[in-house]
Amino acid sequence: MPRADFYLIAKPRFSEQPLLLVCELARRAFAAQQPTLILTRDFAQAEALDDLLWSFDEDAYIPHQLAGDDDDAHTAVLIAPPGVEAAVRPLTINLCEQCPQSYGERILEVVAADPAERDGSRVRWREYQRLGFEVNKFDM
Repeated sequence: MPRADFYLIAKPRFSEQPLLLVCELARRAFAAQQPTLILTRDFAQAEALDDLLWSFDEDAYIPHQLAGDDDDAHTAVLIAPPGVEAAVRPLTINLCEQCPQSYGERILEVVAADPAERDGSRVRWREYQRLGFEVNKFDM
């Protein structure tokens, strides 16, 4: 059964910069040797995440790149803005406002503290349930 885990941001360090939590989740996935696809809302968010993955922790090295290159299959973490095709991977981190059309075994949803973000996440929660996902919530 596929699984969707919602990470609700509460801690100040994540609420000020939600992409830090995405970096932490990508680090965990890389440590677990789980190929990861990160779906971003737009190209600007993809570029910001690309930059942050290099700098968020000076001791962490997470091989990553923007999707759309010949090396995509060999890169641990792929960042895909809308309109860029990327192959399904076991783990998807979804930053988009809708559920992904294709997915692997597990989807992580990062939900900011903003009330509008929470409303959108409730819609996706119900959609995942309808699709037969096991759904979980974690307060971060």
